[in-house]
Amino acid sequence: MSSAFRPWRIAVTGLTGFVGTHFRRHVSELGRPEIKVVPLAVDGDRTVDIRDARQVAGAIIASHPDVVLHLAAIALPASAKADPGTAWDVNVIGTLNIAQAMKSGAPHARLIYVGSSEAYGSSFMDSAEPLPERAALVPRSAYGSTKASADLMIGQMAMDGLNAVRFRPFNHTGPGQTSDYVVPAFARQIAMIERGLQPPVMQVGNLEAERDFLDVRDVVAAYALAALPETEMPAGAVMNLSTGSPLRIDEILSSLLTLAKLPIATEVDPLRLRPTDIKRASGSPNFAKSMLGWEPRIPIKTAIADVLEFWRSSKN
Repeated sequence: MSSAFRPWRIAVTGLTGFVGTHFRRHVSELGRPEIKVVPLAVDGDRTVDIRDARQVAGAIIASHPDVVLHLAAIALPASAKADPGTAWDVNVIGTLNIAQAMKSGAPHARLIYVGSSEAYGSSFMDSAEPLPERAALVPRSAYGSTKASADLMIGQMAMDGLNAVRFRPFNHTGPGQTSDYVVPAFARQIAMIERGLQPPVMQVGNLEAERDFLDVRDVVAAYALAALPETEMPAGAVMNLSTGSPLRIDEILSSLLTLAKLPIATEVDPLRLRPTDIKRASGSPNFAKSMLGWEPRIPIKTAIADVLEFWRSSKN
């Protein structure tokens, strides 16, 4: 437990990334001065290469963590497909290095492993209902395969004594997300059209797919709950972060277009069509609600509007 003499330290891999930035902000807004968020780093500031087991071991010892939130990953499916070797090194071997370093260097600390709903893969095709955590992991992409493998590995290591819990977040978006993802990709195009930098025609991909969208600020709230000193969770627990109510991509697009400052047409770009698209992907949030008292609170339309405002104010 935390005390007045020693802060409760949450060491984060990927702290400067999209999700990490929102996590740090969320924790700072909790009004808990005894909780300190730090990067998992070498010499206090040099980012650790999680593929290097010796670097990771040194960083774990130097960080004195009570919790390690593992966010760092090759997170873009297209990047994992283009360079699967690096994706496996980072997403699987990197995760193994962190887990092993914690077992030896911080055995009482809790590892929060952030997986992905992409791990479910073909299981989405076998169910019309939101998937529970017991659904089979049958990934259909290189990225999903790496996340499923690391997820199962951490689950097995928890059986052997690793103090770890796992999350499987579904699609999440918010201010600061790169335009490699669907919501900011749409929002960026609208912002460019409004500035006169692009003709009033948006390039789009598959608009019929249904996805379970969350605001990133709800997602990091779940990670924070799992990282608090008073939270008790069984080792190996795994939780979806989802709404259970998927939206079609064209609904997302329509919401954005209603916020645009001028009429905009759409045009299908074959390069944006993903041949492995699963028609519907949704997860049950019930276990996270019962375990953490967590549920999504920010309407997705709020997230969408905030993403558009981010791109309107961006110089990119």
